[in-house]
Amino acid sequence: MKIIYCIACTCHSGGMERVLANKANYLARHGYEIVVVTTDQRGAQPFFLLEPGIRCIDLGINYDENNGKSLLNKLLHYPLKQCRHKKRLKAVLMTERPDVTVSMFNNDAGFIPGIKDGSAKLLEIHFSKFKRLQYGRKGLWRLADRWRSKQDERTVRKFDRFVVLTEEDKGYWGNLPNIMVIPNAISDIPAGTALLENKRVIAVGRYTYQKGFERLVDAWHLLASRFPDWKLDIIGDGEERPLLEQRIHAYGLDRQVTLTRPTQEIDKAYMEASILASSSRYEGLPMVLLEAQAFGLPIVAFQCKCGPKDIVSDGINGYLVPEGDIAGMAQRLEILMKDEALRKRMGLKTKESALRFNEEVIMKKWMYTFQTLKER
Repeated sequence: MKIIYCIACTCHSGGMERVLANKANYLARHGYEIVVVTTDQRGAQPFFLLEPGIRCIDLGINYDENNGKSLLNKLLHYPLKQCRHKKRLKAVLMTERPDVTVSMFNNDAGFIPGIKDGSAKLLEIHFSKFKRLQYGRKGLWRLADRWRSKQDERTVRKFDRFVVLTEEDKGYWGNLPNIMVIPNAISDIPAGTALLENKRVIAVGRYTYQKGFERLVDAWHLLASRFPDWKLDIIGDGEERPLLEQRIHAYGLDRQVTLTRPTQEIDKAYMEASILASSSRYEGLPMVLLEAQAFGLPIVAFQCKCGPKDIVSDGINGYLVPEGDIAGMAQRLEILMKDEALRKRMGLKTKESALRFNEEVIMKKWMYTFQTLKER
């Protein structure tokens, strides 16, 4: 069976890229022919290693050229790039003739169902229904986000299958005949477990508005003087690095808070940590939380839409903090930082919870879905 995945790029270290790499590698090892089609790769190598048999095709659309530009700039350039994108993707699909074409809800979602190449069309979303409204933009941009959210409701109905990550998000979309839930999977549940004895809290993700790391720095500022020997390590990179650096320096936290570049050895970071903190404003089903559970880390997370409450049982394997409650985040972190025995009790529970997201279990759902689509 041939599957084509469509994504903006694979060169970033984000959760969507990691999920795609894990799924594509698993399927390739099980005899599937996998092709990854990108629009903004610009010659870069995939951040996460792909199996040798997986082919990658870049269409050279480069939507990212207009990131950060004005709404007028987007209105002028986006339609032209959409036209070019549709033409080039259609040519690829007509040549490759996949059994299933998968959109990861990027700039192709609006037109992929209309390409008549014979493949079934599947849409998967890695955020929640409210993603666009959670950007936090103002003025004309907010009106545009509301309009695009309405368009999303029409778009998802055109696909043969629409896959969301959580039951929570499924409920937000309403009673759609093509909707189903398949959560992200943990590709490898390690035999070992973090000792939870190091005085180290970690957070992982791109430095963007979505991840809200400035809120985590604010929370750490409330704790720093009482826990001078504890460290916060925020692992990632992105456009908000300068803003985070300024905030850390303004609070005088340079010796306690570190911004660490993404690493291929993220397992080591989990093993050496004692707590995982998540300050996201919105998510889908965060891979970081799933991976932290696999290493037995207790989690403190804002209860954003969607994902954290599907992973964290409040007071059992971590803490859920009301969205945006900075003082509450600091308070829950303090509870765990002061009590090693509690961390270890919660760590045992998180390890148990991780088994729900075992790769073999989740990928069987994907393979069954692809097979039923092919038969249709």
